[in-house]
Amino acid sequence: MKGTVPAPAQLPPRMPQLRDGRRRRLCRGVLRLCGWSLVGDFPDVPKLVLIAAPHSSWWDGIWGLLMKAAIGADVHFMAKQELFRGPLGALLVKLGGMPINRGSAQGVVEQMIDQFRRRDRLWLGIAPEGTRRHVPRWKSGFWRIAHDAGVPVFPVAFNYPDKTIRLGPPLDTTGDMAADMERLRRFYAPFRGKHHGI
Repeated sequence: MKGTVPAPAQLPPRMPQLRDGRRRRLCRGVLRLCGWSLVGDFPDVPKLVLIAAPHSSWWDGIWGLLMKAAIGADVHFMAKQELFRGPLGALLVKLGGMPINRGSAQGVVEQMIDQFRRRDRLWLGIAPEGTRRHVPRWKSGFWRIAHDAGVPVFPVAFNYPDKTIRLGPPLDTTGDMAADMERLRRFYAPFRGKHHGI
């Protein structure tokens, strides 16, 4: 519903959820003051790969984290393991960070697939562009993680002209990566990031 941020009670029961009520109220107030809202429905599934695009500004991360906290969604993201030292590491874990070892013989995709196998619930957020610059092609890692882990891809769009975060229909990968990518890009076509579309 446009112009609103759903209450935690409205979230699907199998969706991973956070518990901190005070932080949730604060973030909801900030989003209301700044004019941001959420449009669409969350799927009732315990595991998925959430992709967020267009990624054109560091503000995307701010609005995304505020929305995640406001609704109580427990969405994780990857970061290099070197960042998880000291106070920054504790903050990253609290925000949903998952350390990855970029030097491991087991690549990043394989490490994330392993996390999906180990956990009962996991929503993993990824920016498919891999950068804030406009790119003609997305990186394929998110698709490979979702396909090999047997979980859907859930597209989420930042649309700056009307300050909405739009939730798309989940996509079950088919094995035809090019066709799946085209379907996802069609969903994103109408939406515009802070500096560019997809």
